[in-house]
Amino acid sequence: MTTTDSPRRYLMCRPTHFAVTYRINPWMDPTAPYDNALAVRQWESLRQTYLDLGHTVELIEPLPGLPDMVFSANGATVVDGRVLAVQFRDAERADEAPAYAAWFREQGFEVFEPKHTNEGEGDILLAGDVLLAGTGFRTAHASHAETQEVLRRPVISLQLVDPSLYHLDTALCVLDDTNVAYLPAAFSPGSQDVLRQLYPHAVIADAEDAAVLGLNAVSDGRTVVLPEQATHLAAKLRAAGYRTVGVDVSELRKAGGGPKCCTLEVRA
Repeated sequence: MTTTDSPRRYLMCRPTHFAVTYRINPWMDPTAPYDNALAVRQWESLRQTYLDLGHTVELIEPLPGLPDMVFSANGATVVDGRVLAVQFRDAERADEAPAYAAWFREQGFEVFEPKHTNEGEGDILLAGDVLLAGTGFRTAHASHAETQEVLRRPVISLQLVDPSLYHLDTALCVLDDTNVAYLPAAFSPGSQDVLRQLYPHAVIADAEDAAVLGLNAVSDGRTVVLPEQATHLAAKLRAAGYRTVGVDVSELRKAGGGPKCCTLEVRA
């Protein structure tokens, strides 16, 4: 596998305690079977993919009773060494927030506690010099001003409208500093207009891509790691000049997560 030109630093959490025992998003069905061992194997493959690409992967210790802690993207937003900690909407995930904040403090980062609900890189994505910030289902709109104040980058608010695409990272993937891939129907008409103005050459996904969380992908600016089931999107990305690596994290998708959900970028 080709080593990236732009190595990244990622934080991940092994899905040791992965389970689907409650329902806080439309993907979850506590009555359906899940396979913890398979989830772990798929996660290990994703981690190895990053290592093979030349990225650094650090690990946070998974805690019992927190089955969604594997979704490390929701643990913080990190820009220029400043860490905006998170506040979850749902009580089931609340204890993840202090665990991630503690990890960053132990690593010597400056951590800022939020006053409003925000679910980390699930809804706050760095795109070049700006932060794209989703709202509508999880992250409160009031948090966007706080995000700009703490992380010191301009914030562009985007309204999500599809309950199954409840985080920004399920509806949009930042490909590089100047371009994104996204599903227009996941956004309000006004937000669609904003995205068209900002990214006239964006890669446009379709509903079939979104149905397998194809946009919940991780790009280093050159190579895009995405669910292998998102074949249409992968073809469009290659046509736009990106390399793609397909991974299977379908067991984690039963809790509403894909590659990006499992991956928090640490920008020192």
